[in-house]
Amino acid sequence: MVNKEEIHPNGMPISIINNDQDGTNDFMSLTDIAKTKNPDAPTDIIKNWLRAKSTIEFLGLWEQMNNNDFNIEKFSQFKNDAGSNAFVMSSSKWIKDTNARGIIARSGIGGGTFAHTDIAFEFASWISPEFRLYLIKDYQQLKLSDANRLSVEWNLNRELSRLNYQLHTEAIKENLLPDTNTQKQNGWRFASEADRLNVAIFGLTAKQWKQKNPTKKGNMRDNATKTQLLVLVNIESMNAELIKSGVSQQQRTQMLNTMATQQLATFAKNQKRLQKFENDSNLLE
Repeated sequence: MVNKEEIHPNGMPISIINNDQDGTNDFMSLTDIAKTKNPDAPTDIIKNWLRAKSTIEFLGLWEQMNNNDFNIEKFSQFKNDAGSNAFVMSSSKWIKDTNARGIIARSGIGGGTFAHTDIAFEFASWISPEFRLYLIKDYQQLKLSDANRLSVEWNLNRELSRLNYQLHTEAIKENLLPDTNTQKQNGWRFASEADRLNVAIFGLTAKQWKQKNPTKKGNMRDNATKTQLLVLVNIESMNAELIKSGVSQQQRTQMLNTMATQQLATFAKNQKRLQKFENDSNLLE
């Protein structure tokens, strides 16, 4: 699904879309940027930019760095022809002939030509170095605001998980740890129950995750998504109740795995529905 946001550098509305859930690949509207130069014919402005040899070279370099399916042969032909009086280029032709991914074209309401931020900033510089600075500043502020919002939500879920884990450990102490157990045996049991949850959510034990991610700081829960942490809170509570009810390890494992799978799928669907609702609302504006 596509997330849509908007910034207003120097008072001009610039649309931003993103197809990635982590928000790492933003595409800005070149059409909106071009309107700052000519509000009546933004497509012509983009075509003029695409005719320049320096533009074709820049776009080709970006694609070679980020796109394994980029048509090098066609790009070389365009690079040789660029700058001549007879050379004509449009965003749709560039995308179709070179299999480019850095620029995309969307039709309908809210459509236009969009480009990865690397490319959009280059285009903005061609339009106006001053406007490019406004654009970068507003975009950085947007990403900072998004990061702060996501950080608050993540930290809340992480703290709930920590607090909830106390209920989990109390259930283990009261129902699964005989008085004859050694400290080492108790530690193994706590780790075993923690990994029962880890496998249900992440598909890995804590040790397996660390072996797979040796350079990451913290543990798997410190690196979890908001959704994973939310489901973790839920299945911790469930496991504590199952332990108190005397449900066997095998049954608990099956029930927790099923519960985690269903909840992760449900939250994923709801997230897509929310994004679709937001996109549909933007189209009506």
